[in-house]
Amino acid sequence: MEFETVIGLEVHVQLATKSKLFSAAATTFGAEPNTQACAIDLGMPGVLPVTNKEAIRMAVKLGLGIDGEINYESVFARKNYFYPDLPKGYQISQYELPIVKGGHLDIYLEDGTKKTIGITRAHLEEDAGKSLHEDFHGMTGIDLNRASTPLVEVVSEPDMRSAEEAVAYLKTLHTLVRHLEISDANMQEGSFRCDANVSVRPRGETKLGTRTEIKNINSFRFVEKAINYEVERQINVLNNGDKITQETRLYDSEKNETRSMRSKEEAEDYRYFPDPDLLPIIIDDLFIDAIRDTLPELPQQKFQRFQQEYKLPAYEANTLANNIELAKYFEDTVRHAKNSAKSIANWMLGELTAHINRDNLETIACPVKPQHLAMLIKRIEDNTISGKIAKTVFEALWNKEGEVDEIIANKGLKQITDNTEIEKIIDTIIKNNPKQVEQFKTGNEKIIGYFIGQVMQTTQGKANPKQVNDILQTKLKD
Repeated sequence: MEFETVIGLEVHVQLATKSKLFSAAATTFGAEPNTQACAIDLGMPGVLPVTNKEAIRMAVKLGLGIDGEINYESVFARKNYFYPDLPKGYQISQYELPIVKGGHLDIYLEDGTKKTIGITRAHLEEDAGKSLHEDFHGMTGIDLNRASTPLVEVVSEPDMRSAEEAVAYLKTLHTLVRHLEISDANMQEGSFRCDANVSVRPRGETKLGTRTEIKNINSFRFVEKAINYEVERQINVLNNGDKITQETRLYDSEKNETRSMRSKEEAEDYRYFPDPDLLPIIIDDLFIDAIRDTLPELPQQKFQRFQQEYKLPAYEANTLANNIELAKYFEDTVRHAKNSAKSIANWMLGELTAHINRDNLETIACPVKPQHLAMLIKRIEDNTISGKIAKTVFEALWNKEGEVDEIIANKGLKQITDNTEIEKIIDTIIKNNPKQVEQFKTGNEKIIGYFIGQVMQTTQGKANPKQVNDILQTKLKD
């Protein structure tokens, strides 16, 4: 039987506030365990939480970024469950009245396909603490520094049909929250975490299958691997005549497998009720419009502008628009070489990103600055150097060996464009290779590649390839 995969994602985005959602305790990452949890975070008797206005502002900003409906009234509720890292015995979240309702994200797959993923809601909630298993020899330590750290949970519709789509959605949301400057979205530090709801159903079926939830996946690569494993596991279960159990599962990256954690809870299991200590959040159009006025150019808008203004193909425009640092580097470079946008994009997504990834650098820290890349491309376009030689110059720029023209001069890399000089070299090569000349004249025109190679080898790659090809075509056909 052929099956269809159905995926919905719940993404927890840690908001970049300086203090927690309901207290003045700090949210700085990496502090000593249990040094950033105050009496309010711990739910001590007699304390009262106060909602962080900046967290509300950031949640509204996200709602506008996903084209969602901002609710004028939203309510905090207590989500009741018992776990060692939940000091109060309940989590303050939003249930029936979230701050954002609806919305969508457009994603682009590697083949250029565009797909719109619906968003059900985005609601504010506090984080729990963290269980620590290392160095405790059979015991578990509890660090409550994260308790009450502000999160916005973004819940998608079950619109994704493959792990590729899920990763594309995650990357798009990751880029958006960073563009909006509401989160650093650092996955290694837990600022951007994903729960994946996965099910399969016979292709053509409209009813959803029984889903499992894979908890707290913290990298794009692991999301892809976890979903692919779980899909294959569920298909095998169904093909063996068994039923899928609705449950929560954990992904083990070392074994590349998911394993059962607990039975899946439903909303009624948490006994939600409005938090009696917190007033409803009431906002108006004035508040929303003031936030709307602060919105930067969003990735989707930047993507469309890059296509229209710079005539970039969809893949290049999308890749650049969805990376804040690359987008800025691109436009800074274009300012130095206005008519070379396509070449700049190609060099950035090729040589530049390859070097950045190789040396594990941030774009802003790379030694080849926008003005350097612009000048390098100018020297290709004015035939001072060839595209191949440009890679040698780029490597020297990366190693801080000087400016573009200085490197070209010092290394003797200037392209040979003098027709007379090139013709002399070609005449010698033709004279020394009569067999290959005969092959060309008898119809094997591909052999011209051999002659071009000989010329480039003789000139150490400095001859202009187009001139070489044109002169060879003329002389070999005489």
